[in-house]
Amino acid sequence: MESNKHHNLLFVINPISGDVEKEDLEEEIATICQEHHIRFEIYKTTGEHDKETIKEKLDQQKYDAVYAIGGDGTVSIVASLLINTTTPLGIVPLGSGNGLSKDLHIPQDTEEALELIHRHVVRNIDTVLLNGVPSIHLSDFGFNALVVKRFCEGDTRGPGSYAWIAMQEYLGYEAKRYRIETDAESFEGQAFMVTVANANAFGTNANINPDGILNDGKFEICLIEPFPKAAGIGILYKLYTDSIDTSVYTRTISCKKATIYNLEHEVMHIDGEPMNLGEVITAEIQPKSLKVILPLPEDEE
Repeated sequence: MESNKHHNLLFVINPISGDVEKEDLEEEIATICQEHHIRFEIYKTTGEHDKETIKEKLDQQKYDAVYAIGGDGTVSIVASLLINTTTPLGIVPLGSGNGLSKDLHIPQDTEEALELIHRHVVRNIDTVLLNGVPSIHLSDFGFNALVVKRFCEGDTRGPGSYAWIAMQEYLGYEAKRYRIETDAESFEGQAFMVTVANANAFGTNANINPDGILNDGKFEICLIEPFPKAAGIGILYKLYTDSIDTSVYTRTISCKKATIYNLEHEVMHIDGEPMNLGEVITAEIQPKSLKVILPLPEDEE
């Protein structure tokens, strides 16, 4: 771990994420930065060429850190530009799910998260490449990816909307066929969902990978195999009590490399963003490739 004093920061704000009001946010950022003699710049995303614009800014000048202020989509855009650089990622969670920030134990309260600007440690975490596309948190195929796709297509945000879509899709959903080859073991058969997990829990707090560690040089492939519809409540309960790995319908493969054959071309997402990477997807760990800003450990406060 390393602790740094930062002097020049870029804040990337998604003005519409999570239906959260952000009017006072810029004022709070300015107050904290002025108080601690930190130079800062704010970029507001528009949904048009944001990644390219942020990359230009990073190419033009050196920032001590870049803070993503929004949901998992905003975090994913910023993080993908900072992988394999010396610039750390800060997160102020203001989205619908905020999955990565929860797994990193970043405060979900905005004021507390903004405290990280001047009191923090920097730590390295792993990332995963899926056909060359970086995944920092969780990516998957199958039922959850379908719900994510429907959610992204809809007009409403928040956990209530996600739960409603999940209920609508659940009764009619049928498991799909996959073939998975890894450096540890293989799988071929049907699965309700297949998750490539660098971390632990979705933004909904459903913990698909309770034992996952973000900097252990490995990722997990978490399978939920076909189950009777009546078993759904039990599986849901285990997801929300960090015990899904005890279900007879689950299997976890811990590995460094994998090839996933999406035999029925089922929908997938990477860190909450629906994508189509084709039938054959290679996944490979990138050990300690991303620096992240975290709260001070309790013994250092």
